[in-house]
Amino acid sequence: MAAAVGGPPAPQSEPPRPELGRDKAATAAHLKAALSRPDNRAGAEELQALLERVLSAERPLARAEGGGEAAGGGGGGGGPGAEEEALEWCKCLLAGGGGYDEFCAAVRAYDPAALCGLVWTANFVAYRCRTCGISPCMSLCAECFHQGDHTGHDFNMFRSQAGGACDCGDSNVMRESGFCKRHQIKSSSNIPCVPKDLLMMSEFVLPRFIFCLIQYLREGYNEPAVDVPSEKDLHKVLQLLGPQISFLEDLTKMGGAMRSVLTQVLTNQQNYKDLSSGLGENACAKKSHEKYLIALKGSGLAFPEDKLTCGMQDQAAGTSSLAVAGFAGATGTSGQVDSSDEEDQDGGQGVGKRKRVKLSSSVKDQSIMDVLKHKSFLEELLFWTIKYEFPQKMVTFLLNMLPDQDYKIAFTKTFVQHYAFIMKTLKKSHESDTMSNRIVHISVQLFSNEELARQVTEECQLLDIMVTVLLYMMESCLIKSELQDEENSLHVVVNCGEALLKNNTYWPLVSDFINILSHQSVAKKFLEDHGLLVTWMNFVSFFQGMNLNKRELNEHVEFESQTYYAAFAAELEACAQPMWGLLSHCKIRETQEYTRNVVRYCLEALQDWFDAINFVDEPAPNQVTFHLPLHRYYAMFLSKAVKCQELDLDSILPDQEMLMKLMIHPLQIQASLSEIHSNMWVRNGLQIKGQAMTYVQSHFCNSMIDPDIYLLQVCASRLDPDYFISSVFERFKVVDLLTMASQHQNTILDSEHERSMLEGALTFLVILLSLRLHLGMTDDEILRAEMVAQLCMNDRTHSSLLDLIPENPNPKSGIIPGSYSFESVLSAVADFKAPVFEPGGSMQQGMYTPKAEVWDKEFDPVMVILRTVYRRDVQSAMDRYTAFLKQSGKFPGNPWPPYKKRTPLHPSYKGLMRLLHCKTLHIVLFTLLYKILMDHQNLSEHVLCMVLYLIELGLENSPEEEPDEEEPVGGQERCHDSWFPGSNLVSNMRHFINYVRVRVPETAPEVKREPPASTSSDSFASTQNSGTAQVFSLVAERRKKFQEIINRNSGEANQVVRPKTSNKWSAPGSTPQLTTAILEIKESILSLLIKLHHKLSGKQNSYYPPWLDDLEILIQPEIPKYCHGDGMTAVERILLKAALQSRLNKRIIEEICRKVTPPVPPKKTSSTEKKTLDKEERRQKARERQQKLLAEFASRQKSFMETAMDVDSPETDIAMEIVTPEQQVSEAVYDCVICGQSGPSSEERPTGLVVLLQASSVLGQCRNTTEPKKLPTTEEEQIYPWDTCAAVHDVRLSLLQRFFKDSSCLQAVSIGWEGGVYVQTCGHTLHIDCHKSYMESLRNDQVLQGFSVEKGEFTCPLCRQFANSVLPCYPGNNVENSLWQCHSNKSMQELIKEVEELQEQLGIFPSETNLSKEMESVMKDIKSTTQKKYTDYSKTPGSPDNDFLFMYSVARTNLELELIHRGGNLCSGGASTAGKRSCLNQLFHVLAMHMRLYSIDSAYNPWKKLTQLMQDMNSQLCNEEQPEVPVLYRDVSSLLLIQILTMPQPLHKEHFTCIVKVLFTLLYTQALAALSVKCSEEDRLAWKDLGTLKKNTCSAEKSWEVLLSLVISELSKGKLYLEGETEELGMVNPIAWSPDSIERYLQQFCLPFLRIASLLQHHLFGGDLPSCQEEEEFTVLASCLGLLPSFSQTTHPFTSASCLDWPVPAFDIIPQWCFEVTSFSERHAEQVKVLLIQESKWDLPHLLQLPENYNTIFQYYHRKTCSVCTKVPKDPAVCLVCGTFVCLKGLCCKQQSYCECVLHSQNCGAGTGIFLLINASVIIIIRGHRFCLWGSVYLDAHGEEDRDLRRGKPLYICKERYKVLEQQWVSHTFDHINKRWGPHYNGL
Repeated sequence: MAAAVGGPPAPQSEPPRPELGRDKAATAAHLKAALSRPDNRAGAEELQALLERVLSAERPLARAEGGGEAAGGGGGGGGPGAEEEALEWCKCLLAGGGGYDEFCAAVRAYDPAALCGLVWTANFVAYRCRTCGISPCMSLCAECFHQGDHTGHDFNMFRSQAGGACDCGDSNVMRESGFCKRHQIKSSSNIPCVPKDLLMMSEFVLPRFIFCLIQYLREGYNEPAVDVPSEKDLHKVLQLLGPQISFLEDLTKMGGAMRSVLTQVLTNQQNYKDLSSGLGENACAKKSHEKYLIALKGSGLAFPEDKLTCGMQDQAAGTSSLAVAGFAGATGTSGQVDSSDEEDQDGGQGVGKRKRVKLSSSVKDQSIMDVLKHKSFLEELLFWTIKYEFPQKMVTFLLNMLPDQDYKIAFTKTFVQHYAFIMKTLKKSHESDTMSNRIVHISVQLFSNEELARQVTEECQLLDIMVTVLLYMMESCLIKSELQDEENSLHVVVNCGEALLKNNTYWPLVSDFINILSHQSVAKKFLEDHGLLVTWMNFVSFFQGMNLNKRELNEHVEFESQTYYAAFAAELEACAQPMWGLLSHCKIRETQEYTRNVVRYCLEALQDWFDAINFVDEPAPNQVTFHLPLHRYYAMFLSKAVKCQELDLDSILPDQEMLMKLMIHPLQIQASLSEIHSNMWVRNGLQIKGQAMTYVQSHFCNSMIDPDIYLLQVCASRLDPDYFISSVFERFKVVDLLTMASQHQNTILDSEHERSMLEGALTFLVILLSLRLHLGMTDDEILRAEMVAQLCMNDRTHSSLLDLIPENPNPKSGIIPGSYSFESVLSAVADFKAPVFEPGGSMQQGMYTPKAEVWDKEFDPVMVILRTVYRRDVQSAMDRYTAFLKQSGKFPGNPWPPYKKRTPLHPSYKGLMRLLHCKTLHIVLFTLLYKILMDHQNLSEHVLCMVLYLIELGLENSPEEEPDEEEPVGGQERCHDSWFPGSNLVSNMRHFINYVRVRVPETAPEVKREPPASTSSDSFASTQNSGTAQVFSLVAERRKKFQEIINRNSGEANQVVRPKTSNKWSAPGSTPQLTTAILEIKESILSLLIKLHHKLSGKQNSYYPPWLDDLEILIQPEIPKYCHGDGMTAVERILLKAALQSRLNKRIIEEICRKVTPPVPPKKTSSTEKKTLDKEERRQKARERQQKLLAEFASRQKSFMETAMDVDSPETDIAMEIVTPEQQVSEAVYDCVICGQSGPSSEERPTGLVVLLQASSVLGQCRNTTEPKKLPTTEEEQIYPWDTCAAVHDVRLSLLQRFFKDSSCLQAVSIGWEGGVYVQTCGHTLHIDCHKSYMESLRNDQVLQGFSVEKGEFTCPLCRQFANSVLPCYPGNNVENSLWQCHSNKSMQELIKEVEELQEQLGIFPSETNLSKEMESVMKDIKSTTQKKYTDYSKTPGSPDNDFLFMYSVARTNLELELIHRGGNLCSGGASTAGKRSCLNQLFHVLAMHMRLYSIDSAYNPWKKLTQLMQDMNSQLCNEEQPEVPVLYRDVSSLLLIQILTMPQPLHKEHFTCIVKVLFTLLYTQALAALSVKCSEEDRLAWKDLGTLKKNTCSAEKSWEVLLSLVISELSKGKLYLEGETEELGMVNPIAWSPDSIERYLQQFCLPFLRIASLLQHHLFGGDLPSCQEEEEFTVLASCLGLLPSFSQTTHPFTSASCLDWPVPAFDIIPQWCFEVTSFSERHAEQVKVLLIQESKWDLPHLLQLPENYNTIFQYYHRKTCSVCTKVPKDPAVCLVCGTFVCLKGLCCKQQSYCECVLHSQNCGAGTGIFLLINASVIIIIRGHRFCLWGSVYLDAHGEEDRDLRRGKPLYICKERYKVLEQQWVSHTFDHINKRWGPHYNGL
């Protein structure tokens, strides 16, 4: 390159071959110099030429396009090396000859880091703080969050779904107080200016580089063929471009200085024009430009056909910005809707039978041509990003640039400009989910910023574009609506079965729209723009009436469509959420105009809708749609107008006719809900129930049922009440039921549905009249009412309450408005119940339960009914209420739902109360009271309850004046035509009704030929009577009212003439033979009420007006606001209120009560009716009885389970136990829990204990320090396992095996510290043959879960405890009979001899009995329970020594574990913890039988060494190459078990004591030897001399001084003390050994052996263990074992030596033992000391200690790399026993088909693993081949788990739970306590 210096660049045809880096650097430096000259044209040209060559776009794409061929044919032009080469050049050039890394560092120095802007992708863990956020979408990266101060804030951690960016430092989105330390400083001021030459090269190089990238993208894109998706090709291109995009991304991370250069390059229009216009002579550039144009055209953007909705053409002209800009921004969008490929695709999918509707129109708007005219690199880059469906790397690059303000604005405008194109690409995409997430990832960063959103709205018509794009998107899936008038309907709705709705494809666009509407300035623009509102209402009307349900009347529907999910989601997201967004800006009076606009266009849209579906006045039968978004928009804006904006309601209400139409569909939904719950829609399948539930469910109710009910309340308050009431009963189809006759014919309803439909209608009326959600309650009152309703149904956790209480959905906020008021209301109405444990092991969460005064004063059944998704919740609330009243003594019986006074109505809605004062309602109430009194069928207590509720409501809300006080009594006779004189309930209550004319079927009892007894015979015939008979027909009334309103007979609407027939409107053809009968009634509402009181109380004259005794009642009525009680109380209350409101009523009540009421008239029911009534009652009673029985049974079962499952309290065990030793005279008797017979266990038919065998490594986890091990949460804290018991024992065994004979080593220790077999039983026994058949039946049973019968697993037939084997019971006694008393007088020597002889006896192989077979098989089971590696320790595999060692170690393991369960010592005494559940006795028999088969060669029998002097020590040592293990090196507890188990069973107590005594002497000597090593040289000499002085005293053998000196002098003969003296002293802190401390040391050394021996004695011979203080444990155990002669209770202090009983004089035997050690020390001096047994002070096993706060664990582990595969695991987990970090389910760490957790559970816990799943905060237990989720030990501030960290609230350790977990681990009870086990197939 040197030649080129100075002159113009030599045109080189050859691209520079890969020269050395140095040449590049030189070239770069030279170019930089050339460019810094004032006249730099030459330099610039030279650079261009160089870049042309280096970045030639041909190369990589030759490969991309030609695919394999080019690459195969000689590397396709430079191969992959070429791209890397180009990047290397760019780096060199940017750095201008320096090092690239230094260059990066230099640029970073100029970064004014005011914003964080870190971009993350899906699954990243980020934080959101609501206290600091201005926008609800605000998020922070973990680092900024932890660096900031958010204590006490409302924050949570979340897993990003779509990706996001950190907002730290951006004051538009969050408050500055929340910024982290790095971004708090507005540091731009003190950062120096960027030197010009630093970035000069970048400005020249980057445009070329980016253009090159764009060319690659153009080249790589091929317009996909119509049917072949081309994702593969796109992915290939993107893979090739990976390095280039990453390079750009790295540049953005260099900080502000570099970003501004990039912004300059990306937005500079001149650069773009020069490079990409394709006009140059370069053929390659031309080709690339052509491809770009093709791509544009293919996107329907170059020559778009455009379509507008027909309805909009005429409006478009007049409206403001729509015509020009809106469609300019978006019309290109739907060009492709008509194009053929779209049609084909859908033809293929077959959208069902319904044809799509196309809205035709074609308006060519030339301005659209400019829509995608790209003017800069940024615009074309975004174009390709969309075209390639938002590749993650491109998205990250584009977002990384956002901290640059200029870029942010430019990019946002570009994004808006491409919005329509994005929508089209999204619709076509095959991976719309991923793409949606990426789109939102970008848009949420742009639109959350109010300032930016406002600017784009003003400059780019953002709102028009968005609304129009949404409209077009939905237009592609419209179908004809079948609502109302199927043939002629002009209305179109979206098709919910279409992918667009099913897959929520519209979500990103709607989400953006909601996001921008949350900004006040933008929302105001929207609300002011009439054109936009029209378009938006048009959009909403596409959802009006979607997903229509038609009731199936004949067949059950064969295919249950699930489209309702899509429909509800669409209404909530696309209609309701934007509505709530708009409403949040209509809060003050000044915004009245906006509401008027919305309401106006909403009504217009509704009017159009009614016209389109041809709606007159009757809804089509058997149809319901739950989706009426237009009604709901209207309702919610009305509510806001009255509540916040002080608008006059009437000014925005339409005329009466429109109100009538408006109420029809919401009312239809309420009636349908009732029908669905009455099972009238069963043939439509479960999905219809799903819809009914979703409609009222907490996330939907305030956008669905609440507006509907409010709208009905508004209609009711303005329409004629009679019309409204009759409409309700007609919609609910119960008109025919409302007759005085006892029988009737209902033409439209089966009689089985009548009762529940009537209840539904009355309940609806009660809700309508008592609900005040939108009629005057304040927000806080609403919140309180909602909360009380939820808490009354059930106790709730904090999070479920948050979830169940409908938020006033602020779009996407996730915040309940004023969540502080949420907490304060919660603490006012509820008490917190801390999480507790139940003995069954089920873990409770922290719960909130209603306070007593809430039950007392606030329980509101109406609210509960409104909010229950499941009907059973209403019952649950009532049961809880009843329980409260019983408990607090307020009411003993079965209470009725309490009556509650309501909040006063807002004045605008006063008209609603007219419903209670209309004749129609009074007639209905009268009729129902009469029917109930007369016991007509199909009525229920619930009906009565609602009727009384309505009457009481009416009395509470009566019109003030009561004119009738003066009216003469005779006045009642005047009104003959109607039932009641006026419309006021108070006066109508006393109105007597004498005769009623009814239409009844001819078979009815009323139609009798002879006159009824109660009336005079002429009453039938005489005509003057029929005039007084009242006739009433609801339907006709309603029709008439409707006609009147339509005809606008202005004044007439209130004077009603009642037609006489009701026959007119019943369905033609189905008319049964009806005949008219006249009934004599002679009752008024008051008299009916009093009679009802008598009926309810079951007594005559039970009602006595209270004011007759106490006039005070009338003067100062104390009617509580809230009343508990049943029906009688309610009647009394109503009568009192009636009396209070009018003197006449009071008089009439007194009169009625004076006439002694005749007995309740005999029931006029035919016998058949009676039967059905009785049947009903009987059924009801039977049901109640059954409930009671079930409850009793459940509680009995529960108490049994609790006692049976409770590991710690054996006293309560009621299971059949092995008989206790007290009554043991004869042989033991066992009960078989399968066949139920009891009897002894025999050789032929042995009985067995149900046992669970499991391998356990719990013992191995003991450590010799009490210092707890912590779970590591930093790199420094790591856990090393060498101080565990298992490790220590392993090391010892392998050391012994190095120097001594193998067979003798294997008897010198115990194994089973890891992988030992633990045996436990539930204490139940069964015959072994019964068990076999039981297993057979389990095998054939297909329904088993949770355990594997093949592996021998089963559950105990009685207590269902998990088990896997049966341990045969040895015939004969459990316990040797000769208990304590028979002290034989044999001398020690005799006993020793006997023991030796017994051991010599060879174990006879037992005869082939069933018992011995079973014992063999159970031994096999025990062996196979643990892994091979835990049973084979000998050097010669399969040697019998192995089995021998394994068998006595099983006994050792079980004894040691029992010790641990007792807390590590025997101070508590008492029976064995497992009490009657211990199976050790049986286990010893099985082990002994097998161990007797191995004889120990008498020469090697340790017994001889312990009890006899050897003749010739030397010879014995020399003749073997490997000596035996010296006695002093042997583990005494192991020797004890070997001795016991090799003797014939049952053993005599005296022999046992003898063995213990002998072994104690050895143990004591070991203690002395260990002590002698521990003390210093001087101490040793001192003790040695002291002992020699005392040697000749009488009890020398029982004095430790003497023995210590003997041991010291014997061991000094070898090299034991010589070496390592010095460092030894450094190690043991020089304790001054006093006699006391020595005594204590010796006792501690001997205790573990004494404990094991005592337990063993307890299990073999029965007898309780004495309890004692810890200090006296040694003495108590020693005397219990018979080591302490009882007479030694003398005055001088006790010493451990006094327990010694030497079989051979100590002075002879100790030297013999020491000799073995000293002779060993000759050869291996360094090991001698190590092998001397050290004291073993093991602490109890514990799990790792966990940190207080879960975040500590999470932050360290969730990003930690796995040590095996060095990747960050997808599901990290950590072992709580040893702290190992593992990949859960990770295929990366799989070995021979075992995943890592399973593998670890085998290595660490011999098949039991306890893992904490980092990303879920839960603990998972692996037990063998099964696993279960145990739950979490971390709870939030409200005592709740947060599984999967969904809520992301801070979690704190719950110590009690962790204790329980540890307790279950140590006691091996996971299998019994946790119920939900499943197989893991080695996949965890």
